[in-house]
Amino acid sequence: MSDNIRDFQIDIPQSTLDDLETRLAMVRWPDPEPVDDWSQGIPLAYVQQVTDYWRENYDWRRCEAALNHYPQHMTEIDGVDIHFMHIRSPEAAARPLIMTHGWPGSIVEFMDVIGPLTDPVAHGGNAKDAYHLVIPSLPGYGFSGKPTETGWGVEKIASAWDVLMTRLGYDRYFAQGGDWGALVTSAIGVQNLGSCAGIHINLVVVGTPPEEVMKNPTPEEQASLARFSDYQTQGGGYAEIQRTKPQTLGYGLADSPVGQMAWVLEKFQGWSDRATTPDDSFDRDHLLDNIMLYWLNNAGASSARLYRESFGNPNVDPVHLSTGCSIFPNEIMAPSRRWAEQRFKNLQYWGEADKGGHFAAMEVPELFVKEVRSCFGQMEL
Repeated sequence: MSDNIRDFQIDIPQSTLDDLETRLAMVRWPDPEPVDDWSQGIPLAYVQQVTDYWRENYDWRRCEAALNHYPQHMTEIDGVDIHFMHIRSPEAAARPLIMTHGWPGSIVEFMDVIGPLTDPVAHGGNAKDAYHLVIPSLPGYGFSGKPTETGWGVEKIASAWDVLMTRLGYDRYFAQGGDWGALVTSAIGVQNLGSCAGIHINLVVVGTPPEEVMKNPTPEEQASLARFSDYQTQGGGYAEIQRTKPQTLGYGLADSPVGQMAWVLEKFQGWSDRATTPDDSFDRDHLLDNIMLYWLNNAGASSARLYRESFGNPNVDPVHLSTGCSIFPNEIMAPSRRWAEQRFKNLQYWGEADKGGHFAAMEVPELFVKEVRSCFGQMEL
């Protein structure tokens, strides 16, 4: 391992947790919404319920210990500290895999898939499906450093991940990602610097639908286009705010833990599979674990800046590297295979899960693991 890698342990001062408790007790509430659903945003009664739980029942030290159970490290790349977990498999023939989260997620999303992917035999699987995992926090997210200059878009992060894997001694590796992680992973495929052998994504970002899709869409393609249109008209306001004015947004998120919680938690309802509330699809403690990584690191503004860098004009250049795509039913964008093939020129795996949504690794970890194994099982390093 390179000398540029530093060991790291998460150790939040008690004074920071005491400050959080005080802020949760002093929250000032808005008026309730005049509707009986989530159409105007996350409902007041639900936010109050989660806030009470956060203050009275949630235990950060449990999460801290769970994260510290895995090796944590830091390394500086282009002036920014990158935090990552590096979990080596007990299997000698395990293959390296870097997995990247997105917004409003974090490394917490992957906690339930680490065991099955690194030690499949212990989880009822086969040794051939073992991976050495590298799970970084995006710049400006979690415990990674915050860029102080512009330019840290998905392309720069993709090249930084190649530096990271090389620094760890992996001259060949696979890459996986969802949300921003999918765009970073796709950019790794576009750059094709020689070390990455193949990619897997569970958010398939493509360009304009090809002519045959627009002229004669299948029922599935019609549903996909309608869902994405609904996202643009009813669900994409957060992205435009983060793309245009992340600094202004940051003041509220830095000052109010309930504001930060609501800003993140709303998406775990809208982007999961048929959830009335996020609790229908996720463990509440795990939802708060994820929110804590934003709150404790004051990452509201710094995480939003990735939208300023890369959301307005996403990279949809052709990818010739071996690619696998997994479509989960309640994903924001779910193109058909013939649509995806317009961008991904070497599409070796196409999977369609029967349940799950945007946060697949966290919502349906067993299906997510199955998709990752099925994809990379068809690829060689």
